[in-house]
Amino acid sequence: MAYYKRVREFREDNDKTQIEVSKYLNMKQPQYYRYETGLRDIPSDILISLAKYYNTTTDYILELTDNPKKPY
Repeated sequence: MAYYKRVREFREDNDKTQIEVSKYLNMKQPQYYRYETGLRDIPSDILISLAKYYNTTTDYILELTDNPKKPY
């Protein structure tokens, strides 16, 4: 699975819309859509913000681990 699919799964599992998440990230929905569909790479600052928003780690989003919980 490509890492951007995890971003979409987090959004859907948390019953959020692309508009809600894009507002949190202070961007327009079409830009967020490009990240979520893999049309654009997610910049590190956005990746960190998404990890904080979903209370997970960037490693999990990037598929470097299968543990979605923070270690602390």
